[in-house]
Amino acid sequence: MADVTLPQLGETVTEGTITRWFKKIGDSVAADEPLFEVSTDKVDTEVPSPVAGVLSEIRVPEGDTVPVGTVIAVVGAAGSAPAPTAPAAPAPESAPTPAPTPAPTHPPAAPVAPAPAPPAAPAAPAPVAPASAPAPTTSSAGASSNKLLSPVVRKLVNDNGLDVNTIAGTGPNGRITRDDVLDAIDKRGGAAPAPATSLTTPAPATSAPTAAPAAGVSTPAAAPIKVVPGARDEVVALSKIRQLTGSHMVMSKGVSPHAFSVVEVDYANVDVVRSKVKDDFKATEGFSLTYLPFIARAVVDALAEYPHMNASFAGDSLIVHRYIDLGIAVDLDYQGLIVPVVRDAGGKRLRAIAREVSDLANRARSKKLSPTEIQGGTFTVTNNGSAGSVLTMPIINQPQVAILSTDAVVKKPVVVSTSAGESIAIHPVGNLAMSWDHRAFDGAYAANFLARVKNILETRDWSSEL
Repeated sequence: MADVTLPQLGETVTEGTITRWFKKIGDSVAADEPLFEVSTDKVDTEVPSPVAGVLSEIRVPEGDTVPVGTVIAVVGAAGSAPAPTAPAAPAPESAPTPAPTPAPTHPPAAPVAPAPAPPAAPAAPAPVAPASAPAPTTSSAGASSNKLLSPVVRKLVNDNGLDVNTIAGTGPNGRITRDDVLDAIDKRGGAAPAPATSLTTPAPATSAPTAAPAAGVSTPAAAPIKVVPGARDEVVALSKIRQLTGSHMVMSKGVSPHAFSVVEVDYANVDVVRSKVKDDFKATEGFSLTYLPFIARAVVDALAEYPHMNASFAGDSLIVHRYIDLGIAVDLDYQGLIVPVVRDAGGKRLRAIAREVSDLANRARSKKLSPTEIQGGTFTVTNNGSAGSVLTMPIINQPQVAILSTDAVVKKPVVVSTSAGESIAIHPVGNLAMSWDHRAFDGAYAANFLARVKNILETRDWSSEL
């Protein structure tokens, strides 16, 4: 018997949705034969079976979302009988919710104490009434033992104060999936009910005048602005990728104290070689030689000299990687971003890096990347310059400590030194902009790393690389 688990499908991916099983219980499966299809906010991909045998159990049906590492199926030896009772395993998950009921007993007790002022009793619950709508639903989500919910779905329901009895399940046998819950959140209008409690709380606070203003000041900043679409507006629902990408970006900004550094690079030295070989390069390799491989090669060499740039955070520790797996962010036709990884980039020259970047980008756009090709990066480069951006502040790809944006290369007047002194010349110039985690190092370290990348680009004899 071999357990089949949901693999890690990217650095920031913590869960995946099983969208399709290619085999049924009792079917034979060969090692490395596609077994199921999984969808995440980063990639949709087919996952092969780790072993050969017979699919004896499917523990996660199509449409369900589960955390990375969850056992989703079992492959037994050839001739082994399938296990018929596998679907019953998740049943106990819906039971553990004992504590929500005592909570309502305390608010009524407080108004009973001030006997001389009977009107105070109705006054206290009154402000809570608008916000109490979500509160009962939290307990109902946990208490509905007749609903079979995965841990991920249950957490979403409880965190958002939803009543599972009002959610229509689209999974097998009417089971509620993560998408069903997200759709219910969208229809409810997001987190609008939450600020109601905090806004009403300061008003009756007569005994603690200092606490009331504190609560009143912080709440309006968090309250969403209500926008009502008009006849000339188009309402476009955010896709799940956009929602999850937003969550990851907010998480990154909350985790890392972002700092920002920029250098301006003169690419005249690169162009001396690039202009000579670009036609032959395209004829030989089948794709154009852009500035990106030169920048990637310079970054790789600079990382070897500034190793703390090539690191990841694990709690309060900085893990400095002694290898360089270079992530290259790729746009998926404006539908999202994916970061395939050039493995062991430290041992590859410019032409090899150019080939791998082109291959990974093409397969990313055609959804042909394997899960292992989008995980484990140690430093990320995002190429916004291809779209004409001249200065971009990217958000760090967690748990890395820095991300570099390569912005547009444009012709500009620059001061150059000649044997006769200084003069003005027209050169191709572009910015390299880097966001970095101030916990890992300080500005001097980041600035010197960028200065080293700039120096390599402006002074190296690139003809030897090609």
